[in-house]
Amino acid sequence: MKNLRCCFTGHRPDKMELGEKNIKPLLEKAIDEAISDGYKTFISGMAMGTDIWAAEIVLERKKQHKDLHLICAMPHPNFEKRRSIKEKIRFQQIIKKADLVKEINQNYFIGCYQVRNQWMVDHSSLVIAVFTGEKGGTNNTIAYAKRKEILVKNVLE
Repeated sequence: MKNLRCCFTGHRPDKMELGEKNIKPLLEKAIDEAISDGYKTFISGMAMGTDIWAAEIVLERKKQHKDLHLICAMPHPNFEKRRSIKEKIRFQQIIKKADLVKEINQNYFIGCYQVRNQWMVDHSSLVIAVFTGEKGGTNNTIAYAKRKEILVKNVLE
């Protein structure tokens, strides 16, 4: 039931002026509002930055809201292999607690991240975004969601 699902899109930390300690409270507020509005399932693309922070918040909220679910949508196998040890550990901790881990593509190819992003939007009725206006994957995902008439909430607005 896509009407109770929310996915996330946003920039990686190296593309944002604001850091985790500034963005995470904005994501917390948006996620709490989504939960209040009846959203139960959250989909993270598991990229560094926005996706990881949002997934961690959802897992934290699951402690109070047992009916919440986290889906990790992986663009390809071994998605995390180029990350630092610290980021790999963070990634694996989320994966272990997720309700579903779905590999969207069987291998890496140019465009596989956009295929993952479109899959997330196609399975959601809300997109929570951290969007600075910069061109790239986040911009493309928001444009796709708007074409599909999916509600987009940018926490930076």
